[in-house]
Amino acid sequence: MTIAVVCLSVFPMNAASAAITIIVSGLEKQIYLPAILTERLGYFADEGLNVRLISATAGVEAQNELLTGAAQGVVGFYDHTIVLQGRGNYVISLVQFSQAPGEMELVAEQSADRITSPSDLKGRRLGVVGLGSSTDFLTRYIALLNGLKFGDYRLVPIEAGNQFIDAMMQGKIEAGMTSDPTAGRLLKSGNAKILVDLRTPESTRAVIGGCYPGAAFYVQTSWLAAHKEEAQKLTTAFVRTMRYMAAHSAAEIADNLPDDYFEGNKSLYVERLAESKTMFTVDGRMPAGCPETTLKVLSSFSKSLREKEIDLNKTYTGKFIDIAETSLLNSEMNKK
Repeated sequence: MTIAVVCLSVFPMNAASAAITIIVSGLEKQIYLPAILTERLGYFADEGLNVRLISATAGVEAQNELLTGAAQGVVGFYDHTIVLQGRGNYVISLVQFSQAPGEMELVAEQSADRITSPSDLKGRRLGVVGLGSSTDFLTRYIALLNGLKFGDYRLVPIEAGNQFIDAMMQGKIEAGMTSDPTAGRLLKSGNAKILVDLRTPESTRAVIGGCYPGAAFYVQTSWLAAHKEEAQKLTTAFVRTMRYMAAHSAAEIADNLPDDYFEGNKSLYVERLAESKTMFTVDGRMPAGCPETTLKVLSSFSKSLREKEIDLNKTYTGKFIDIAETSLLNSEMNKK
């Protein structure tokens, strides 16, 4: 498991402000852009928060850090809130960053003539971020929709970035699910082609028949009960970011990010972000119907979920967003 501290809030911490650790399932990934952007815009600091962002390899690792108490929150896929409830662990999404996964199933250039549809994935080695990750869930469901059983293919855990690119170019995987900027680099070089596109709500609906929300900010319900003030401040900071992203171009957003996020090609980063920017919500709210579709997807291959009563109302909430919007509106009116 790779857990690395990659950035820290830079404002002074006073005696009353304890650090809040948030594990992000890959800080450099565009699908989790709101996390680093909130810090870079100074919105955590504006709320008087001392937030430490830590990067993890995959969502399954991030959720484990949350459950052990090593972190107070996670930026990862919403689907983990459902999976964890099925195991008796209650976590709740406070802010929904995206209304689409933002992922792509890519096919290696050397296999592109043999894999032209998801049904051709039979017998192939398929890269996923980790077993039990959201890329695992989505890969299984897409395969199922195309007539494949779980044993018809092999899932290979591969980290995003250079490891994923090397694995595809060296033939260790013939196809795999990943997101930008990794996907953009492979496509730009011609070393891969898109087989399945889940970057926008429209393309996701066409593939899986409904809305599948991706990145979210979630916490344990037990932590929330004892830290509502901190939860509200975090929500307000993130909602400000979603509003900022909705009102600014991909280029303007990118200007706030560290140079190493572009992996040497800022124009490509901006181009890819512009293409998929509609994956992000404009206000942090859970879109209607998304939780139901997510449960349907997960239950299709999870017997344990099919056998349990999942209360979707306990997997997300909009009440902190309601308060955040009122607070932000009042603040804007006071500035006029």
